[in-house]
Amino acid sequence: MFESGEKVVCVNDTFSQFERRIYRALPVKDSVYTVRESSLGRRKTGGGDSGISYRVLLEEIVNGPDPYMHPDRAEELGFRSDRFAPLISEELEAEAEIYELIPAKK
Repeated sequence: MFESGEKVVCVNDTFSQFERRIYRALPVKDSVYTVRESSLGRRKTGGGDSGISYRVLLEEIVNGPDPYMHPDRAEELGFRSDRFAPLISEELEAEAEIYELIPAKK
């Protein structure tokens, strides 16, 4: 999973109207963010058993507590980790091209 301080890029900024109402701020596709914290969390905010996923908190975005959790245990609303990809530096990208792990840029 992502480490604190790691740079990530948002790859999915499609949010429902419900999510747009309960979050103070949302990430934007192709924007770079810094991971503040990564932990287990729920896949879906709201009622019912929604499963487990990795939750990512970002340095650049701070949201309020999850309104569907008990106030004594409420955690900050985070984002599913699959909305982000690690930011690959140009040096790592060049090395991956040498070892043919990714196609060379044209």
